[in-house]
Amino acid sequence: MARFIKINQADNVAVAVSDVASGEACVVDGVGMTALEDIPAGHKMALRDIGQGENVIKYGFPIGHLTRAVSRGGLIDHNILKTNLDGLLEYTYDPKPSPMRKSEVKATFKGFRRKDGGAGIRNEIWIIPTVGCVNGVVQKLQRLFSEEIHRYPHIGSVAAFPHNYGCSQLGDDHENTRRILADMVHHPNAAGVLVVGLGCENNQLSAFRELVGDVDGERVKFMEAQKVQGDEVEYGLGLLRKIAAASAGDRREDIPVSELKVGLKCGGSDGFSGITANPLLGRFSDWLVSRGGTAVLTEVPEMFGAETILMSRCRSREIFDKTVHLINDFKEYFMKNGQPVYENPSPGNKAGGISTLEEKSLGCTQKSGKSEVVDVLRYGERLKVKGLNLLSAPGNDLVASTALAASGCQIVLFTTGRGTPFGTFVPTMKISTNSRLASAKPEWIDFNAGVIVDGKSVAQTDDEFIDTVLSVASGAVTCNEKSGYGEIAIFKTGVTL
Repeated sequence: MARFIKINQADNVAVAVSDVASGEACVVDGVGMTALEDIPAGHKMALRDIGQGENVIKYGFPIGHLTRAVSRGGLIDHNILKTNLDGLLEYTYDPKPSPMRKSEVKATFKGFRRKDGGAGIRNEIWIIPTVGCVNGVVQKLQRLFSEEIHRYPHIGSVAAFPHNYGCSQLGDDHENTRRILADMVHHPNAAGVLVVGLGCENNQLSAFRELVGDVDGERVKFMEAQKVQGDEVEYGLGLLRKIAAASAGDRREDIPVSELKVGLKCGGSDGFSGITANPLLGRFSDWLVSRGGTAVLTEVPEMFGAETILMSRCRSREIFDKTVHLINDFKEYFMKNGQPVYENPSPGNKAGGISTLEEKSLGCTQKSGKSEVVDVLRYGERLKVKGLNLLSAPGNDLVASTALAASGCQIVLFTTGRGTPFGTFVPTMKISTNSRLASAKPEWIDFNAGVIVDGKSVAQTDDEFIDTVLSVASGAVTCNEKSGYGEIAIFKTGVTL
């Protein structure tokens, strides 16, 4: 007999746990039904007759309206479901106290304490170009220094982060590049950093150093290739050796989880994202925040349609106002570029059972749990307040993950129903929404949340997930790290000269 999940008692649809054939019988909420047509796993079946123009309810909220009537047992997908969202909205501050309370239960991970008081979960050397013109130099430095990294057993790896920017940019684009790169220089996962400039770019090294501010001069070094007399690669290798030697005393030690900062991200979602993996991250976020830690939710376009849930949890009127600006500023960005604000989800999302932006957003925001929102960050801004933060960034996987890491997150928790191999410049832990993906792509997936619909208890899954995240924070290697996948992508909005 086919299995379906009804998420909320108010819902008029249920989600297929596996592929269902036309004519297959099922029981939902104790009521027998028959599927009127094939319903793929993760897709929605009508629990009653729903008329044309009537709202479809999932998660207890409308996710759009039908463009034609559907009979009880029929398939509902993106072909017949249309968003209810349209244009800018006005919002009213209507706070609802969060049920979350501080926990006195202590937990730790094994991390690296930095001189400025921060804590890292990796001890790597990073090579960061100020401009794309020196990408070849930093990649050559990474390759050559990796051959001698065995001399420095306290260093986990050396990584280069090429990008296309740093010159011929104006306004916000130029500042976005500078801020993200400066954030990386300060990131606690780096034991040391070599910044490599060319000399004639917009992102001049002298001005960039001013933006970066105070750093440990033995661990952060700057090289301007045009000013180096002779071979800049050999000169850069000498700087890398000095950085490695300066960090020789680095050792892991017990760090309270209140020092842990995690980014919350989803990509390639499916119909199970809001049932398994995203709620799992929400419960972990609440667990971490209750112990003084920090979680960061981004992907602003994927808050559209669920933003009022976040607004009701804002700590103060000031944070509510910042959240309203976060949402409306991103809508105006779409409108300024002549693009629809409420574009449907990606083809992969649709194939996985996500039909409208409301449906995507209601599932996406579950990653934030139930904690109050304590701050809202601009793109490229670093974390200042512990607790649940919102961050301005688009939904694009690489751009959003880079922004999360740049804000100070030591790890990104990334849920996916379709799968992806990539990683940003911090460990990028993939959590599958379904067991089929976890079985098919074990080289991509670090944790399978699909076991929840397979019958494993939520409490046991939560405990195993907490252990897994703390293990990664203490040095266990993620799949993207094993594969050597780690990159950055910087948000661009304007003209390139």
